[in-house]
Amino acid sequence: MELRKLQKIAVTALEDIKAKEIAILYTARRTDLFERVIIACGDSSRQVRALARNVVDKVRAAGGETLSVEGEENGEWVLVDLGSVVVHVMQPAARAFYNLEELWGPARDARRDARIRE
Repeated sequence: MELRKLQKIAVTALEDIKAKEIAILYTARRTDLFERVIIACGDSSRQVRALARNVVDKVRAAGGETLSVEGEENGEWVLVDLGSVVVHVMQPAARAFYNLEELWGPARDARRDARIRE
């Protein structure tokens, strides 16, 4: 699946279930493993799991593939590996503690980014 389409499906799936603070990190220059990291917050373990599951379902419905899903059992941090896009859905405390934005570089706001590309 084309990268921009996959990114848009993932962000839309997160927005559908009211994810907070959705950010897109452009990682292609830092690693060959994936091109985008999408980070979003959910208020509870139930919402974090639902957000991740919605990403998997929407990607599958669009004909895409999910390589793996990790962390669903506790719901504090769920990682969805879509190949060229990796989605991290986290509770706010986990996101603050691990600070992936600092690790991977400056983030772009998903809503602003979507408006630019359309």
